[in-house]
Amino acid sequence: QVLPVESGGGSVEAGGSLKLSCQASGINFCMGWLRQAPGGEREGVATINTGGVPHYADSVKGRFTISRDVDKNTLTLQMNNLKPEDSGTYYCAADRSEYRCSYLLTVPDAFDKWGQGTLVTVSS
Repeated sequence: QVLPVESGGGSVEAGGSLKLSCQASGINFCMGWLRQAPGGEREGVATINTGGVPHYADSVKGRFTISRDVDKNTLTLQMNNLKPEDSGTYYCAADRSEYRCSYLLTVPDAFDKWGQGTLVTVSS
């Protein structure tokens, strides 16, 4: 299967902003962003279905915005007011199931597929 491809990671100081992008292929009713800090477990950051309904982890609410273009099969994550604890590898994930997007936020490894990841580093 063709995996999603992420771009846009980088290094930024605390309080700064970054925008991540993802190009996916195939039918993906639910898409999302996951992240994994060094030595940590993969966690859900945000998910969004084809209707544009987003779900966010509590740690990023009010700071991150997820959006998607269903026709182009692309996904973005606008990250503002970044904190050092936001550092990690960010993965774009996709799933064929439409009705479990909120569930996938809490069980991110249940996504059908995810990309190679892009590194985000936030310095204090």
